Amino acid sequence: MRYKTQGVCSREISFEVKDNKVTNVQFVGGCAGNTQGVARLIEGMDVDEAIKRMEGIHCGPRPTSCPDQLARALKEYKAR
Repeated sequence: MRYKTQGVCSREISFEVKDNKVTNVQFVGGCAGNTQGVARLIEGMDVDEAIKRMEGIHCGPRPTSCPDQLARALKEYKAR
């Protein structure tokens, strides 16, 4: 799935879900070290657990963050 982010430095997030596990997470743009770290940390994680851990994280004064955007993308995926 491809998700267009809003309110953060990254422009897009792509990922796959296999057997309710998050795989192949890639961010386009954003802080490379942070986004790569997030992607590696949730690789193989259950979708619901990933949402629970990342939802609501803020980036400085912004009301969202790259991890929060990924949680939103996963919620959108589940709603399909």
